[in-house]
Amino acid sequence: MVSSLRVLLLAVIVVLVAGCGAAAPTTPPTTAPAAQPTTAPAAQPTTAPAAQPTTAPAPTAPPAAGGQKLRYSFGGGPVGGVFQVYADVLSLIVAGADPNLELTAEGTGGSAENLRSVNSGDFQFGIVYSGDVALGAQGQLPNDTTRYTNVLPVAPLYGGVIHLVVTKNSGIETVDDLPGKRIALGNAGSGAALSAERYFTHMGLMDKVKVEYLGYSQAAAAMGDGQLDGFWILAGFPNASVTEATTYTDIRLIDVYNPGVEKGFFDAYPFYSARTLTGGAYTGVDEDVSSFQDTALWVANADVPEEVVYNALKAVFSEEGLSRLREAHPSAQEVQLEKGIEGIANRLHPGAVRFWEEQGVTIPAELR
Repeated sequence: MVSSLRVLLLAVIVVLVAGCGAAAPTTPPTTAPAAQPTTAPAAQPTTAPAAQPTTAPAPTAPPAAGGQKLRYSFGGGPVGGVFQVYADVLSLIVAGADPNLELTAEGTGGSAENLRSVNSGDFQFGIVYSGDVALGAQGQLPNDTTRYTNVLPVAPLYGGVIHLVVTKNSGIETVDDLPGKRIALGNAGSGAALSAERYFTHMGLMDKVKVEYLGYSQAAAAMGDGQLDGFWILAGFPNASVTEATTYTDIRLIDVYNPGVEKGFFDAYPFYSARTLTGGAYTGVDEDVSSFQDTALWVANADVPEEVVYNALKAVFSEEGLSRLREAHPSAQEVQLEKGIEGIANRLHPGAVRFWEEQGVTIPAELR
């Protein structure tokens, strides 16, 4: 009897265990297959293809050593100056087209500071006037015999035009009226200051004028406050600080070209060329005024890789790049592929040689 009960009990246990074992395989198939196809395939097609087309069309440079980005600086200019406008926009265009490059626009005193900083490698790019590049390479800057030979032009940008701006109540009508007057020449060491010193020295005025060194916007405000009789600008035309000055006081622009011709200034410095300040650009100045210009150059340190400079030029001289420049400042209408390397008198960066030759520009042997 006991034996029969044991057999019966074992049979019941077997049935129960079999029932539990049958339930296990039926559960996983109803959940696992349903979960996986709805997440993995759906997520990937909507993200990976969308990310890549935004960078693929842009020219790219080889990654920096160790796969890290290149971190470069671009020397601009003082507040209120066109150099800084260009440095800001060029940095955005170039860095935006090159995922391996971070490029920061730096405010500076202007042309001469940029020349020295690019030459030393503190800046990799900068804007420097053609005259400063030429004289700097020869060791002929004022009180500076250093030869700045690591600064290589990349492209001409625009003509930096001389403005000698004075208040109408200063009594200054010609260059001959400058002795004894308070004139700001730009920031010390800037391209404006160097050009003014060059001009005033040649004209015999440097020790006769009460010279101050101020940035353009500061000078405009100081003239409006009666602390200055005038200020000298070397910048793209029209200039925002001249416009600012007209909101403070009535201004006059002085002819600096014809007196320079009479005294041989342009024979001594042939990289300058004639330029007219067109009447109507500034309030109260309705007539054209004769002046002169130097070409603002985009330059690079000699150690910047050829590919980086080449790609930077491709980005800036693309339709989109030129459009962004021209939105930033009216003088950028002068930035044109058709102008090639006009205004450049020094050896080009190898990346620039490659780019300009692709555009059909003949590069003279002395500029290679």
